[in-house]
Amino acid sequence: MSVKGKIVFITGASAGIGAATALAFAAEGARLLLAARRAGKLSEIASAALARGAEAVHSIDLDVRDRRAVQKAIDELPEEWSAIEVLVNNAGLSRGLEKLYVGKIEDWEEMIDTNVKGLLYVTRAVVPGMVVRGHGHVVNLGSTAGDLTYPNGAVYCATKAAERALNDGLRQDVLGTPVRVTSVDPGMVETDFSLVRFRGDSERASKVYKGVKALTPEDVAEVIVWATSRPAHVNIARVLLTPVQQANSLLFSREES
Repeated sequence: MSVKGKIVFITGASAGIGAATALAFAAEGARLLLAARRAGKLSEIASAALARGAEAVHSIDLDVRDRRAVQKAIDELPEEWSAIEVLVNNAGLSRGLEKLYVGKIEDWEEMIDTNVKGLLYVTRAVVPGMVVRGHGHVVNLGSTAGDLTYPNGAVYCATKAAERALNDGLRQDVLGTPVRVTSVDPGMVETDFSLVRFRGDSERASKVYKGVKALTPEDVAEVIVWATSRPAHVNIARVLLTPVQQANSLLFSREES
């Protein structure tokens, strides 16, 4: 099932998995609707996507935490961009790595507002149109963290457990329509994830990946494109992918340097 010419809406598209997913869909000739908070970075990805083969690109400066802004962005899309066929709910982040009882409440709120409420706001704005039009595919970005909570990461893990529940619930709620719903749940992926978590502390962030050949954003993007290009009667409910050196969110086999 080709994605050529389809309108693919990707949130958090300015870096990491979101940017790699944009470029992967671009290579298939999709029409890309890209959203992120960093307009400068997003513009760079939009240009790269056109060079890679995207049929067209439309960018939106958007913070998914803002419910009204999300709805306004969807309501005011140009007519030629309004019939979104694939939604990739990628926007998300982690902040801090502290014990729950000493965690920073502002970090909790940022994670919950982005990873859970942001996903809900975008889904609520986009999916009704898919149901009315009789086709569409929602891909939600989960994590191995949603399967197994790790120490000092309770709130982030909780947001990814929530993503899994929302993904499964949405798939049940669209039953009887042609809309498909998929959760793609990566393990360790080497992106700016840890740099964001540790607020720019590159030394601490680099230790996360030490001794492990992590997944790349392109690895995850390839799975997303694969899931959305299955025959129309096939729904990939969930894909869990990890590096070979990772068993779950707690167990790693690290090479000694």
